[in-house]
Amino acid sequence: MRAMLPCKSHLLLLATWLLAALPATMAWAIPQPVTITRAPFGTLADGQTVEQFTLANGRGMSVRVMTYGAIITAIDVPDRWGHVADVVLGFPTLEGYVVNNPRGSLYFGATVGRVANRIRGGSFTLDGRTYHIPQTEGTNALHGGRQGFDRHVWSVETITTTPQAASVTLMRVSPDGEEGFPGTLTTHVTFGLNTRNELSLHYRATTDRPTVVNLTNHSYFNLGGEGSGSVESEILQIHADTFTPVDAQSLPLGTIAPVAGTALDFRTPRRIGAGLRDGGQQMLFQRGYDHNWIVGGTPTRAPIPAAHLSDPASGRNMDVLTTQPGLQVYTANALDGRYSGPAGHAYRQTDAVALEAEHYPDSPNHPDFPTITLRPGETYDQTTIYRLGVEPIGYGTP
Repeated sequence: MRAMLPCKSHLLLLATWLLAALPATMAWAIPQPVTITRAPFGTLADGQTVEQFTLANGRGMSVRVMTYGAIITAIDVPDRWGHVADVVLGFPTLEGYVVNNPRGSLYFGATVGRVANRIRGGSFTLDGRTYHIPQTEGTNALHGGRQGFDRHVWSVETITTTPQAASVTLMRVSPDGEEGFPGTLTTHVTFGLNTRNELSLHYRATTDRPTVVNLTNHSYFNLGGEGSGSVESEILQIHADTFTPVDAQSLPLGTIAPVAGTALDFRTPRRIGAGLRDGGQQMLFQRGYDHNWIVGGTPTRAPIPAAHLSDPASGRNMDVLTTQPGLQVYTANALDGRYSGPAGHAYRQTDAVALEAEHYPDSPNHPDFPTITLRPGETYDQTTIYRLGVEPIGYGTP
C-alpha cells in the first residue's frame, strides 16, 4: 500500500502553525531579532509634531505606538494560517484620533490617566481637602477629565533594542492642578515587544504632592481583525470569582459580589455573546459589559493571569497578565456606526472588547478599595502584558 505524503501547502500550513505555537522556552532558541523604527505621524493644529514607533519581531507580530496620547494605533499578528491582521480598533491617520474624537470619548488605544475609569460627582477628598475634576460623563469624571493623558503629546525618553526585545519609553509631566488633580505627576510608560509575542506595558509615576493615580491602556481588541464585525463569537475567560456591582450611572456600589449565577461568570471559557442579552440589572444598566472584575484584589509584584481571549475563526488568542488588582471589561457599548477604521467598516456595539487592567472605579471615594493614593517618595509601578498566539487547528467554540 502506497503511503500518502503531505502536499507542500499542508507542510507550509503546519510549519506556520508550529512557529506561531512554539512555547516561550523554545522561542528563545530561534534567532528572531526585534526591531524598532520611528517615523512622523502628523502635526497638530498648534504645530506639535507627532511620531509613531513600530516594534516588530521575527514571528509576524508588530505594534505601533504614537506619541500623541501614548496611543497604541495597531497590533498586527498572524492567524493560524499565517495571515497577518490588525487586532485593535483605531484610525489610519492622526486626524482620526483628534478630529473624530473631540471629547476624548472613544479612547482607542490610549494611555488613560491621571485616573482611569469614573469618579463620582467628579470630586474626591484627600487628606481632608476636596478636589474637583471636570464632569465628562453626566455628573461623573471619566478617564482623567476633559484633557486627560490621551489628549497630550508625550516626549520620547528612551529607545532600547536587543535581539530578543525592543521598547520605547514615553514620558509626560502633568502639572499641579491639571484637570483639578493635585501634585506634579511625572509619568513614564514603556511599551515593549519580545520574541514571545508579548506586548508589555510598564507604568511608573512619581509626585511632589499627595495625589491619586490609576493608569491603564484602552485598546479595543477584535482577534478576528479590525473591522471584521462583532466579537460575540470570541471566547473569553476571566480569572476572577468576584466583581464590583454598579448602579445606573456605572458607579460601584462599594460592595463585592460573586460572579456565580450571573452574566458576569467567565470563570470557565464562554462566548462573549452568551450573556449580552441577559435581563439582569447589571447588564441593563451598562447595555453590555462595562464592569470591574477582581483578578487579584491587591497589586502584585509580578503579573498574574487576568484573562484569556480567543477567536475560533482565526485561531488567534491572547492572554492578559497584570499586577493590577482589577480588570475592566468593556464591549464597546457606545460605538454606534459614526466612526470607521482602516478597513473602511463602521464600528458598532460589540465590534471589540477592551480589557483594561487597572484599580477599581471610583477608588478615591471607597476607602475599602485598594488605594490609588500616591505620595512623595513613593513610585506608582504597574505592569500589564498582552501575550498573543494561536489556538491549535481544529479548535472550536465550546
